[in-house]
Amino acid sequence: MSKQRAFLKWAGGKYELVETIRQYLPKGEQLIEPFIGAGSVFLNSNYKSYILADINRDLIELFNLLKSSSDQFIHDLSLLFTPQNNQPDAYYQLRDIFNNSTDQYQRSLLFVYLNRHCYNGLCRYNSGGGFNVPFGRYKTIYFPEKELYFFAEKAQAAEFICGSYQEVMEKAKADSVIYCDPPYLSLSTTSGFTAYYSNVFGLEEHRKLSLLAEKMAYQKNIPVLISNHDTEYTRELYKNASSLYQAEMRRSISCAGESRKKIDEILALYQKA
Repeated sequence: MSKQRAFLKWAGGKYELVETIRQYLPKGEQLIEPFIGAGSVFLNSNYKSYILADINRDLIELFNLLKSSSDQFIHDLSLLFTPQNNQPDAYYQLRDIFNNSTDQYQRSLLFVYLNRHCYNGLCRYNSGGGFNVPFGRYKTIYFPEKELYFFAEKAQAAEFICGSYQEVMEKAKADSVIYCDPPYLSLSTTSGFTAYYSNVFGLEEHRKLSLLAEKMAYQKNIPVLISNHDTEYTRELYKNASSLYQAEMRRSISCAGESRKKIDEILALYQKA
């Protein structure tokens, strides 16, 4: 199975790690992802159905629109990808329109535009809910038409939900498999990015997620695979997993490409024997 890229850029995206994740994902009829992000694992897996969720409403509304109106949406989106719009003034004007818009179709178009034109493809909102990532200053911008159509086609087998990981994981049935890619714990106690959208995913949330994974696997017989940085803390956090696997991953976003380093990641599999 050849690798398929997502149409969105995404901090912590799993494109580089999909072969490894695929290797350890248990077999089943349905894959549930409570932290869908750009969808690299979804795009590079082969289940009959999917439940894909995120707390970012803009992201989920975009996926639903692409699923239901792909041809019109992709055509309208292409009109935003012009040399004139790859300029700071145009970018900030369109960012203001996005932040002031209540029209979901317009917001979804602009969400993709902002993602491909902003600095490092970051998705960040201020305390008032405004998208605040600066202009990216790319010489050329790639319009991901092929990737959009691939996503739209595969999305026909998926249900997209805006909701918390707890409510989404509880939807699992006997033939479900759960893959969790939460906002990662920082590599030190003084740095790292755990704020995502309007939620802060800190140490306590990671602990709650690990306990829920134990419950799903050992009480309900629903296997759960979780990815995170490989640290002493995460190894302690996932000590009740049935298996721990190490994988090497290049950081997908940093200030300069040449400073991107390979770091160890951990995959914790919770599965009843």
